[in-house]
Amino acid sequence: MRKHYERILHDSESRVQRYLDIQILDENSPFCGGFPKADSLAEPKTAIYRATTMTACYLNPESRYYLDAELGRRLALALAFVRRSQRPGGYFDLINCNFFSGPDTAFCTKRLLPAYVYLCKVVDGALPAAPEAKAAAAELKPKYEAIIRDAADALCHCGFHTPNHRWAIASVLMLCAKLFDKPECRTAAEAILKEGNDCNEDGEYAERSAGNYNRINNDAMIMLAVATGDESYYAPVLRNLEMMLTYIDPDDSIFTNNSTRWDMGKKIYPREYYLEYLYMGYTCRKPELLDAANAIMQMVERHALRSFDCLINLMLLPELAALEHEGSATPTNYHKYYEGSGIVRCRRGSWSYTILNNSPSFLFFQHGDFTLTVRIGASFCEHRNFVPAALAPRDGGYALHQTMTGWYYLPFAEKPATSDWWQMDNAHREKLYGPDMVFDVQVNEVENGLDIHIVNSGIDRAPLRVELAFNAGCRVENEHFMLEGNDGGGVVVKDGTLVASKGVNGISVGPCFAEHNYTAGKEGSMGRMDGCFTAYLTAYSTFDRTISLRAVPSKYDQA
Repeated sequence: MRKHYERILHDSESRVQRYLDIQILDENSPFCGGFPKADSLAEPKTAIYRATTMTACYLNPESRYYLDAELGRRLALALAFVRRSQRPGGYFDLINCNFFSGPDTAFCTKRLLPAYVYLCKVVDGALPAAPEAKAAAAELKPKYEAIIRDAADALCHCGFHTPNHRWAIASVLMLCAKLFDKPECRTAAEAILKEGNDCNEDGEYAERSAGNYNRINNDAMIMLAVATGDESYYAPVLRNLEMMLTYIDPDDSIFTNNSTRWDMGKKIYPREYYLEYLYMGYTCRKPELLDAANAIMQMVERHALRSFDCLINLMLLPELAALEHEGSATPTNYHKYYEGSGIVRCRRGSWSYTILNNSPSFLFFQHGDFTLTVRIGASFCEHRNFVPAALAPRDGGYALHQTMTGWYYLPFAEKPATSDWWQMDNAHREKLYGPDMVFDVQVNEVENGLDIHIVNSGIDRAPLRVELAFNAGCRVENEHFMLEGNDGGGVVVKDGTLVASKGVNGISVGPCFAEHNYTAGKEGSMGRMDGCFTAYLTAYSTFDRTISLRAVPSKYDQA
């Protein structure tokens, strides 16, 4: 992908220019050589990421920074800062959260390793380089190696917090075991790997983080395959990358609303997956993955993004930079039910929808870059929203079900040891159960949209609401009104068909209904969604209603 390589090189040079502008040069500062982030914190992890990009440009003969003396001096300062920041024993900190942190040490080392392996190959002659570049690599290599060796020692007896941390630590340990012939690293890695991989048959890892940690896990599996020679580690990567092709919405962004991590609901494009699709497409001879790599780079260009920061990886694997592949595509028409992950993903060209189990935001409908999120508010005993406990195919669509069971505490059979409510063993009180409120929701795909059939039964006379959260900045109207859909705003729609428009895309909802104005819900209810305007359809239980969602063109000139 020569054109991709040139773009990545150009963007790396642009990054390096910025790093040189902001690098801390005050010799009296403990952060000399570091790089402040937007919050002004200068931490070793940031410096490591910057230093590896600087190393790539410094040693790349096509870069305008090739063997640049000033860049070499700044790179030395950055690596010195990293080395000073490394804790005794080899650990790195994430200074706003984790100290003597095994996971962050692994992530830091993961970033250093491709650059270190590249330096080794240049010094050993496995990769061609001019004599002066070989000398520069020989000067950098021991600085990298000292950091990595100490970090590997730390990882041999570290802990972790989250599922993905395990694979980051184990993969770094395995590669260090190979590079430095350290059997203790292999033993520590195997202690983690015996827990088994958490990628399910759908291709989803435990944290369901399509915007970030799925990719982190894939990187770790690829490193494990390279370090051990065991290509079975590629299997979960292939499953995930195939699944991810059905997580790209009509605006090129990744669906992230089922994530359990910080990326939930974030607008994230798949640029960070570029190298994985390229590498796995080449290594496993899968042209559809190479198609995706090409398509992702086109998305980067469409949205005026910087390309993924992976120059050093392409320098280490020049066969990837030299590869040429004509195809370019990601699926635009698909329908997938991932039973193990509790999610339905469907796209029909310019519109898509997602159904989620175990989530109060159980339905997302997207037309272009315009999104509608659907929730049902129901204040019933401790319940505040319809949260489907079951999702299954039925009648050509999908059925969601929840039974909300009410309950009340009963007195203790014997006098408790204390009269202090908060000290009582309330968890072991007997309970009086009932009544129940039952929701059955059927979602069916129709031409240009969905029909949502909601049946509420059990207890009557409870005020319920269907919450329709549209991206803010839209125009909302029906037969009786027209208003601006500003962030945090809301309206109860009494009848007719509601049409919300933003840019060239619109979504219609109807028929609308309103029997009350109780939209806030009981204390503990979910508030209006950030960045959204909310329309409410309200009714008293029990009821049987069908709401139609349609992708329609906007009525207005986007200018």
